[in-house]
Amino acid sequence: MTDYGFTHGKVVDAGGGGLSGIAKLVGLAFIALIVVILLFSSFTTVRNGTVGVLSLYGDVDTSQVLSAGFHFINPLKSVHEINVQTREMKESASVPSNEGLIMNLDTSLRYHIDPSRAAEIYKTVQGDVETTIIEPTLRSDIREVTSSHTANALYSGERDKVASEIFERQLKNLGTRGIIVEAVLLRDIQLPVSLKQAIETKQRAEQESLAMSFRLQKERQEADRKRIEAEGIRDFSRTVAAGISPELLTWKGIEATEKLSDSQNSKIVIIGNTKNGLPLIMGGQ
Repeated sequence: MTDYGFTHGKVVDAGGGGLSGIAKLVGLAFIALIVVILLFSSFTTVRNGTVGVLSLYGDVDTSQVLSAGFHFINPLKSVHEINVQTREMKESASVPSNEGLIMNLDTSLRYHIDPSRAAEIYKTVQGDVETTIIEPTLRSDIREVTSSHTANALYSGERDKVASEIFERQLKNLGTRGIIVEAVLLRDIQLPVSLKQAIETKQRAEQESLAMSFRLQKERQEADRKRIEAEGIRDFSRTVAAGISPELLTWKGIEATEKLSDSQNSKIVIIGNTKNGLPLIMGGQ
């Protein structure tokens, strides 16, 4: 039989090596993709005005807080941004005075979260910090402070003192929770209409009383000035009178007579027994 060069009893798999190579390439591509994903997950950016709090499978890492900027982190960790910028909370509340009167007080609180304690706040506070911690604390401190002051004082001259006392209490109560208080401002105090009118009437009366006291004081000063002036005139008169003697008057009379007698006007000179012995001159022109 003629041998045409075929090998009997053997089967050759011409495509087996190609499939194995493709599988290896797919595996390498998948691994490369995982590496790229992990590489990009290892970099994070924290926005300006915030800090980054890290957590791993729900467990918050309180030992590290990321500042604003670009960071390399564990790709398995999540980053939670916490706002640390200055914020303002406005509060309107009905509060009691020392007399038990109810007033409406409008207050503004400026604060920011301590960046170094942002992770602690994120871990321990459920929900919004402002609603959960700040608002109830501010209301309580306002009521505590206003209840030690009278309505008249709150409405008139002690607003700055009340704001300062609220500020001190906020520093203490919120500072322990990692919240830094910047300022407390009293925007407005609204009293009952009848009480407000009574206070304004009292203030007007006090102002009128002060004005009257000022006028009376001015009149007393003027009377004192006139009395001192009169005493000066009296003392001067006494001094002058004490220095005038009969001899001085006679001498002044003689001088006057001599001047009259030396004048060129026609005159009549009468010499008689006058009290001071001086001649009497009449008919001078």
